[in-house]
Amino acid sequence: MPKVSHLFFQSGIVFLIVGIGMGLQMSISGVHNVTGAHAHLNLLGWVTSALFGAYYALNPAKAALRLAMIHYGVYTLGVIAMIVGLYFLLQGNTSFEPLVVVGSLVTFAGVLIFAYTVFAPSRTASPARPRPAE
Repeated sequence: MPKVSHLFFQSGIVFLIVGIGMGLQMSISGVHNVTGAHAHLNLLGWVTSALFGAYYALNPAKAALRLAMIHYGVYTLGVIAMIVGLYFLLQGNTSFEPLVVVGSLVTFAGVLIFAYTVFAPSRTASPARPRPAE
């Protein structure tokens, strides 16, 4: 499995564990004020990261490009910033709103990088041309 795929799956699992923890905390306490952060973390953190990892596993030529690691870094940083900001914003701390905005934009940039990766043609080695007869 390509390194970037493995990283996306590892991060996704961490996001899933934290997301489930948030859900359990809400369920146990009966206070559901961070439902939005919980849902975003599970969807963007776990599901989307796993899909990115699967795509790169199925497309090792694209996974080998430097852009794949840039995608991983940008997207993961964006999700972390957005979720931390959203968690505290939903708890009533409005000073975290700029972090939600920046994190959302960085996450979106990560999605745009992935879209470019998907639509860009694969760069594979050209097949050997037959030599002219001597």
